[in-house]
Amino acid sequence: MSIEEKLKILADSAKYDASCSSSGSKRKAKDGLGIPSFSGICHSFSSDGRCISLLKILMTNCCIFDCKYCINRRSNEVKRAIFTPEEICEITINFYKRNYIEGLFLSSGIIKNPDYTMNKLIETISLLRNKYHFNGYIHVKAIPGASNYLLKKLGSLVDRISANIELPTHNGLKLLAPDKSQDKVTTIMQTIKENQNKNFVNAGQSTQMIIGATKESDLDIMKMSSFLYQNYKLKRVFYSAYIAVNKDNLLPALKMPPLKREHRLYQADWLIKYYNFKVTDLLDKNNPNFNILLDPKSNWALRNLHLFPCEINKASYNDLLKIPGIGPKSAQKIISNRRYYTLEYNDLKKLGVVLKRAKYFILCNGHYFMNKTYFSPNFIETNLLLEDQSIKIQSKEQLSLFNE
Repeated sequence: MSIEEKLKILADSAKYDASCSSSGSKRKAKDGLGIPSFSGICHSFSSDGRCISLLKILMTNCCIFDCKYCINRRSNEVKRAIFTPEEICEITINFYKRNYIEGLFLSSGIIKNPDYTMNKLIETISLLRNKYHFNGYIHVKAIPGASNYLLKKLGSLVDRISANIELPTHNGLKLLAPDKSQDKVTTIMQTIKENQNKNFVNAGQSTQMIIGATKESDLDIMKMSSFLYQNYKLKRVFYSAYIAVNKDNLLPALKMPPLKREHRLYQADWLIKYYNFKVTDLLDKNNPNFNILLDPKSNWALRNLHLFPCEINKASYNDLLKIPGIGPKSAQKIISNRRYYTLEYNDLKKLGVVLKRAKYFILCNGHYFMNKTYFSPNFIETNLLLEDQSIKIQSKEQLSLFNE
């Protein structure tokens, strides 16, 4: 089989892994190719916000595991291929020299056993670093069950490692991926956390959860995410909407991936990481799933309308962050400018604060954006839904360069 045929098979097989992101690496570059601090064919983002490209491939799609949801499971009749370490190096260097990529994301099915597979990954990365002097960003998916010694060896060569938790609960994993266990994944996470420094996985670690393959609620998923962030200092938890690539009685019969649900989980993840929300603020036993029609922040505000409208000239930074439509930058601008003058609605517009959602939840110098009698849950929810629908309709229109 030619290297081009292998590339076609193994690049396609890698597309279901969402845990591929670069936050930039601080590893000092040696003489050779690539700059790790600026890089991170999939798209990701560097620490300075630039969009970057990674060659995203599997070393092999052969696998001894039989995970029900995976296209590469051993019971599937799919075309199989395997790269040699030299072939991966050749592709990576040639793609880099042609400016197709800035780094590499490498994963693999499990061949023979976890240690054998991990050794092959290490052999590949060692060749790239030492023989080809490639200094660019490298992200590798660790193999659960491989020895701690091999994990540490791999961590000294790469910028980021992902250890995919796959499913939010032990029961879900036992049902659909009986060859795997969460304990083996969290052992990897703990080792990375304990050893992370400028010479070991310096760009941090990430993980992925498949959404919709099992019956966990959004509350179950967000509790697991919060646990992973707090205990293992993950950079990102990626949520991947379940795609029905296999037929199995244990799998749900979904015609379409739950992409909207995936989107809501990402929004909630952001609220928890950067807006000082807690999981229990957003979800509880009575409301275990996000509202598909409204973003989590607006939905929370509607359920806590007694906290609003919020006076923009007096609210604390944390209270400003709770207002739908206002983020950290807008909150900082508001606090900075209100020291010198009392802010009105026009002032907020001049500062670049987006009022599309915020106007329903704020007061400016004691004034609501319209008659205060309209401040009611029904009025606000209806208008938020209508505005969201108008955005969807507008986004379907192809814009012309010559549109007025």
